[in-house]
Amino acid sequence: QLQLVESGGGLVQPGGSLRLSCAASGYSLNDYSIAWFRQAPGKEREAISCISSDDDSTYYADSVKGRFTVSRDNAGDTVYLQMNSLKPEDTAVYYCAADRVSQNSDTWYLRLLYDYWGQGTQVTVSS
Repeated sequence: QLQLVESGGGLVQPGGSLRLSCAASGYSLNDYSIAWFRQAPGKEREAISCISSDDDSTYYADSVKGRFTVSRDNAGDTVYLQMNSLKPEDTAVYYCAADRVSQNSDTWYLRLLYDYWGQGTQVTVSS
């Protein structure tokens, strides 16, 4: 069973950067579409980015477009979310999720499509 582990969260000042990692022990993530979701206190879990399994197409929510970048490492073991120009409203628990099916602009953000989830990592943006 694929088990995802996120890391890289923490406390950062507004305008700062963090890089989150999503890894799965014993599995290559190259066969999976990997999405990043986040959930702030009292809010719904929202999709913010995805890298598709077939051609590594990437997708972003409007709220993070131009600031966040999703990528895979060359070995396919890890998916990263580089977060720049962080804002207090980016504060949330960040989750990575995996699905074997390739995604497109109409599907990548649908939470129910993803079969595997990590436990989440806290990101706090505050001065």
